[in-house]
Amino acid sequence: MGPVIIANIIRFIILIPLQVLILDNINFGGYINPYLYILFILLLPFETPGWLLLISSFILGLFVDVFTGTQGIHAAASVLIAYLRPFVSRSIASGKEFEAGMLPSIRDLGLRWFITYSFLLIVIHHFSLFMIEAFKWPGLFDILQRTLFSALFTLVLVVLSEYLFSFSVKRK
Repeated sequence: MGPVIIANIIRFIILIPLQVLILDNINFGGYINPYLYILFILLLPFETPGWLLLISSFILGLFVDVFTGTQGIHAAASVLIAYLRPFVSRSIASGKEFEAGMLPSIRDLGLRWFITYSFLLIVIHHFSLFMIEAFKWPGLFDILQRTLFSALFTLVLVVLSEYLFSFSVKRK
């Protein structure tokens, strides 16, 4: 197995307990719920086949659902952003063409591209997650508020994680 595959397996294994044991216990007034586990989906290589992206995202969301007692909402939101990820990444101008071996990261595509890419997918994930959870339109303002605050907090965690862990690992 290559180093990228091993790094992604380790990321998968670390993010699930981190989410379930620590981050799920963070709830600032009901409006900030960080969901860092989606970092796994955000950082998968561009060359990841679509079927593998969807299946691994489903399994990731399903694990979070099993350990949090939710009934498929994380799996649904994760599969949605996995499905939309290629469209979002292609629609954002990067100034660079995607080359073989390039990752959706700050190091490869820059901070501005990474923040735009991450924020769009995080907002889609959080909105769909909270909408499925509430399953009603009358609370739309609360859902939008939770989405915005949680997405901003999650984005800060994603960017910090990217700086802390991606730059410490040297690639050949």
